[in-house]
Amino acid sequence: MEIKDIQNLIKFVAKSGASEVKLEMEDIKITIRTGSDGKGETTYIHQMPAMAAAPQAPQAPAPQAPAPAQPKEAAPDENSKYITVKSPIIGTFYRKPSPDKPVFVEVGSQIGAGDVLCVIEAMKLFNEIESEVSGKIVKVLVDDASPVEFDQPLFLVDPS
Repeated sequence: MEIKDIQNLIKFVAKSGASEVKLEMEDIKITIRTGSDGKGETTYIHQMPAMAAAPQAPQAPAPQAPAPAQPKEAAPDENSKYITVKSPIIGTFYRKPSPDKPVFVEVGSQIGAGDVLCVIEAMKLFNEIESEVSGKIVKVLVDDASPVEFDQPLFLVDPS
């Protein structure tokens, strides 16, 4: 899918009055959300990893991965009962809506599906990341104002 096709899709969705459209193809996943007044719109575009690109993906985080991987290997059974909330986009992770506001969630916070957990800034757009599960925040895996990658774990949630 070319950028021109994506731009036309965004225009079409904005004119149609739909509040949200999701499109999944073999190599790309697109979510377009428009505000209730039709003025604001959020577009997420996820490039799915291709088979040829798969060997390249582990090479980029490899310098960072070995150090954290060793402590996680010590307790794989403990974390297996938790649900991992992962980043849907690449950007900068923020725990607060603005510097003078409190954090969205703390360790121990009860959350429900649809609750905002954090925001991720990508290209000057602040995208609210909502929970898809209900439960209790067990661990925040990323520091505030840190860069995050697509599919990087952000939170551990205890669904019980």
